[in-house]
Amino acid sequence: MSSTLIIGLIVAYFCILIFISYLTSRNTDSDTFFLANRNSPWYVVAFGMIGTSLSGVTFVSIPGMVAAAQFSYLQLVLGYLLGYFVIATVLMPMYYRLNLVSIYTYLEDRFGYWSYKTGAAFFLLSRTLGAAIRLFLVAGVLQLAVFNDLGVPFSVSVVITILLIWVYTFRGGMKTIIWTDTFQTAAMLLAVATSIWLISDELNLGFQGLIDTVQASEYSQVFFWDVKDSKYFLKQFFSGAFIAIVMTGLDQDMMQKNLSCKNIGEAQKNMFWFSIILVFVNILFLALGALLYIYANAKGIALPTRGDDVFPFLALNHFTYFAGIVFILGIIAITYASADSALTALTTSFCVDFLDFKNKTEQERVRIRYIVHAGISLVMVVVIIVFDILNNQNVITAVFKVAGYTYGPLLGLYAFGLYTKRAVRDRFVPAVCVIAPLLTLIISFNSVDWFWGYEFGFEVLILNGFLTFVGLMGISTGRIDELELAQEQTV
Repeated sequence: MSSTLIIGLIVAYFCILIFISYLTSRNTDSDTFFLANRNSPWYVVAFGMIGTSLSGVTFVSIPGMVAAAQFSYLQLVLGYLLGYFVIATVLMPMYYRLNLVSIYTYLEDRFGYWSYKTGAAFFLLSRTLGAAIRLFLVAGVLQLAVFNDLGVPFSVSVVITILLIWVYTFRGGMKTIIWTDTFQTAAMLLAVATSIWLISDELNLGFQGLIDTVQASEYSQVFFWDVKDSKYFLKQFFSGAFIAIVMTGLDQDMMQKNLSCKNIGEAQKNMFWFSIILVFVNILFLALGALLYIYANAKGIALPTRGDDVFPFLALNHFTYFAGIVFILGIIAITYASADSALTALTTSFCVDFLDFKNKTEQERVRIRYIVHAGISLVMVVVIIVFDILNNQNVITAVFKVAGYTYGPLLGLYAFGLYTKRAVRDRFVPAVCVIAPLLTLIISFNSVDWFWGYEFGFEVLILNGFLTFVGLMGISTGRIDELELAQEQTV
């Protein structure tokens, strides 16, 4: 595909997003930017969240990991259902009851100032790294498809990528993102369905033949029962449940969309339908991955050794012109659907959690919001470039490894707050939340030697949250109700 054609596609695509931004960002204020005035239709939020939760990592890495991991990823996805049930029945009712803008203000009410700041800081770290990894992926694909031929350095293409997001989100914020994500999710689903159809057609497979071919392939094994295997079912299932809880329920980005619904009932309907649809969408991606390898074997094509490169390599070099166009549009749609809301959520968290936003005038809020939004965009550029220098593994693995270490303290904090009635020595909470990930890293690194060959996978998140919970128990001071009673008696 020519670089000129791809650039034309990107320009046309972003013209649509900017037009949507224009329609949705008129007469906006800070409430619009943060929570879309709490007036978003639940079904629009649910559909748009599909694209946000998946990102370019799903579009490229999950099909690319099929050769090594078969369909084992589906075990993780099934675990998501349990996690989303907990979010809908435990976390979301609490967020609505407390009328939160930033979900981390709960930690201040429950534990105190330092716990609140620690939770918000871990979100900023987690989401910055996670969004940067996702954007790194699409920037790398665009570099391969366009900018290398034009002699444009990777750092410049990254700046262009972030700038395009900033242009259509800096005014409307969440109200704009609700609708741009809906458009981008539709574009992504159309792209993956079209890719499957085109490959099937090339292999002369009808619909039933497609299903039979994928099922009969060496890639279709879903369940694994060797307890020492990193793909062991129970490890994957419960890791998926906890990953869903922390990366959706304890994540300002994902919850900000849910909190933009009119009420808790609509938000719960959104979460229910979102979780069901997400399972089927992931099955589509796994089927696409199997078809990619079946296609390459049938055509005698030597594939790249890195799984993340398989889909881009085939789409841009061996598929039809139309299939290449579909691939480019699909990866752009799914990646920007994830990244645009991340910038808005990071801006929201920094403004609300660290800049005392509620006590500012609206004019001051707008000025500060613009500065923070631009500053976070710049930080994202730097992190992506650093990650490009350091990364040597599949991006999907990198995303969940980062989540295991940075979301673990949030899991421990919320679990302790919700399921115990004990107070803590608030000033020691930051130390607990730093020590727990370090201990997790040490245990994970030595687990094969220490635990009879057991190898930690994504369940490092559970270990990290457990160690945080134990640490909080160690610095706890007694039951909240008992302490309140003692204070009342003293007065």
